[in-house]
Amino acid sequence: MNDFIERKGDVTFKGQPLTAAGPVLKVGEKAPEFAAVNNALEEETLSTTHGKIRLIASVPSLDTPVCDIEIRRFNKEVTSFSRNVEVITISMDLPFAQKRWCAAAGVERVRTLSDHRQASFGKNWGVLVKELRLLQRAVFVVDENDILRYIEYVREIGEEPDYAAALNAVKSLTSEQ
Repeated sequence: MNDFIERKGDVTFKGQPLTAAGPVLKVGEKAPEFAAVNNALEEETLSTTHGKIRLIASVPSLDTPVCDIEIRRFNKEVTSFSRNVEVITISMDLPFAQKRWCAAAGVERVRTLSDHRQASFGKNWGVLVKELRLLQRAVFVVDENDILRYIEYVREIGEEPDYAAALNAVKSLTSEQ
């Protein structure tokens, strides 16, 4: 991954422009690999879930109100999909905090991964906020063959994503099966 790609002003926090690091991914491209840590402190990669439809939500921190709303919503919505659909949330939160948050929120169908070690997801998927070392809010839908089918980079960190568009992208892939 080229760590030197910087996109000044592509993300804002409370209206203030910040710098996103990494490429802007495009629908139809192969999803980039990454290494993140699950709640059992085991490394996982994109390849770990190959063969599944994945809705990947990148968030700044589960312990913030908008992230809390977003992940609870995706947890609720995923129950209408088959087990071949996986919702993964990636943040810079430590795995211990992610596990605690999921238990307290009753989130069972969303898996959380921590990018705190290497920030490889952030760098490879273009969501690393340089000034804050947090991830930009974004939603990606990846098909069973690791092709990006939907992408939304949410410009303002404090805004929610377009749930309907992301869920419709998942529905369209499940109807193709």
